[in-house]
Amino acid sequence: MNNQKLEHLESSFQQLCNLLLDKLHSEEYLTIELNGEQTQFIRFNGAKVRQTGIVKDGSIKLTLIADKRTAFATFPFTGDQEADSEIAVVNLDYLRQELPQLPEDIHIVIPENHGTTQEVYPGNLLSTEKAVNEILSPVSDLDMTGLYTAGSVIRGNANSTGQFHWFATENFIVDYSLITPEEKAVKGIFSGQNWDHKKYLEQIKTDKNQFIALEKPSKTLKPGGYRTYFAPAAVADLISMLSWGGISESSLRRGDSSLLKLQQRQSLSSQFSLQENFSKGTVPRFNELGEIAPEILPIITEGKLINTLISSRTASEYNLTPNAANNFESLRSPELLPGNLAQEDILSTLNTGLYVSNLHYLNWSDRTGGRITGMTRYACFWVENAEIIAPIENLRFDESLYNFWGENLVTLTNFREFIPRTGTYGQRSLGGILTPGMIVNDFQFTL
Repeated sequence: MNNQKLEHLESSFQQLCNLLLDKLHSEEYLTIELNGEQTQFIRFNGAKVRQTGIVKDGSIKLTLIADKRTAFATFPFTGDQEADSEIAVVNLDYLRQELPQLPEDIHIVIPENHGTTQEVYPGNLLSTEKAVNEILSPVSDLDMTGLYTAGSVIRGNANSTGQFHWFATENFIVDYSLITPEEKAVKGIFSGQNWDHKKYLEQIKTDKNQFIALEKPSKTLKPGGYRTYFAPAAVADLISMLSWGGISESSLRRGDSSLLKLQQRQSLSSQFSLQENFSKGTVPRFNELGEIAPEILPIITEGKLINTLISSRTASEYNLTPNAANNFESLRSPELLPGNLAQEDILSTLNTGLYVSNLHYLNWSDRTGGRITGMTRYACFWVENAEIIAPIENLRFDESLYNFWGENLVTLTNFREFIPRTGTYGQRSLGGILTPGMIVNDFQFTL
């Protein structure tokens, strides 16, 4: 991370904020949000470079509040003070014209001063010149398809009451698939803040072992309940569903949450403990309003619902105390606590059943009942007597979280993997899910 460049961007953002705040009228409130990145982007296909480049991008979001009304606008942020100032003032004037035409908002949240913070997490990334060779050399003999994104991501937040927050991090993600001639695939994600080529080679070696196993004829299984091991990537997909009508206090109040039964004192397995943990620095602790989340927020502890995610808007509507959740009341930095199962004991503990590496097409089939449907994907195998026998044809499942995280949860692994958010649509995503793998009894596959 270029400290001089970063300091220039922070200074430019602060100067832009000061300019806008000086132009506010006495009855107006303003929140200013910054999203920015500098990213090396490489697309691979057939273990060859298909697209490459450097992306430098930034945007500002202004939210103006006056007379119980709110409006927002976004525009590019370049770091050039003159250019940014001109377009910023134009957008502020535009919002002033729009506000009188909008209806009043009875649950509007007035900005407050949540202090000043600065978090910077430098990394040790591959140089742009070495990235292609380092990534492709171990897979040059395979059909490797995927993306490499690496660089710095920044977030800033300020408002008219005096707060100012700055967050910057460096990270990388190699999101890839190794594809067999029969068009089966092993899916892998290698990510972090510090490139470790030895660990990358170890991961590719493991993937190649699965790749060899995929060359066996696929086994077709009948619908039914199977003892199943879910690798961390698959568990992360299941946890992510809780951000969609699950852990949200607003969703619970509306009666459409998947955790209604849990709120009503039904329990999950005592092995299941989920919390938000912002101490890793993968995402900023501040939300859109600049509110600072607790460093650690227990959500489900030993199977019992302890906290929900409560935004200030929901708190206003239901007369509650907010806990700095974002506007969507979604998980931003979740982690599932580990269990006791060692990696070398996974197959022996599973004994006979399914080894599921990845899932996709997840959806709620009965949200208030906690039922999730989806499909297996990529390297998933049938295991007999602690030995991988054959890859399986894709299966659809339909199962309740009250079963697979409840009485049917056998054990969790003692190791965890960080499964990053890999989205690049519009901008690079931040954060991810830290989770162990798990073994479940009688998991229901329907097709």
